[in-house]
Amino acid sequence: MSKTSPNLDAAYGLKTPQDNQRLYAQWAEDYDNSFANEMDYKLPQEVARHFANSGGSGPVLDIGAGTGLAAEALTSYGIGPIDALDISQEMLSVAASKGVYRNLMAKDITMPFEPGSICYSGFISSGTFTTGHVGPQALDHLVAIALPDALFALSINALHWKTQGFESKFATLDGQIYNFKLVDVAIYGARNTSLHKDDRGKIALFQKL
Repeated sequence: MSKTSPNLDAAYGLKTPQDNQRLYAQWAEDYDNSFANEMDYKLPQEVARHFANSGGSGPVLDIGAGTGLAAEALTSYGIGPIDALDISQEMLSVAASKGVYRNLMAKDITMPFEPGSICYSGFISSGTFTTGHVGPQALDHLVAIALPDALFALSINALHWKTQGFESKFATLDGQIYNFKLVDVAIYGARNTSLHKDDRGKIALFQKL
């Protein structure tokens, strides 16, 4: 991997779990300032809002939790407990300092969970399911640890919904999930003037049968 400074384009260029770990180890301490604040990153709040407004409840697993932005937003709705999962221990260390999580797990979500893993009533994810990060096959691992009727609110970059196989993957989950709908949202707020300012996301809302 190149020594490019951590930024959004570098994140989109990631290819392997090891690439992810290296980039986010560098980015963790300054992520909230150099990315979330400077880019007016609104997606975590949108995911939390749609989860709460759809009747979501805990315990919740925050997939690709990063520094805890989505969980911070979710706690404002009084929803918990929330567990964090991320491939980067450095990002989780920043998240831990915010006091919004019950447990923190450093794990590669592209790998199955161990038998007997905790099951959850809710799942949220902001900015993880996209090119360079986690592909659609990881959905199988999440459904496997979901309780019946568990609610999911997972963001997916709109540019990658079809090209990275998310649309076709959800079609294969028919019979395992219900109440599926897609909500189109802005990823960034009005302060963002970058080339990505008009990027859109899709929040996949659904429940496990």
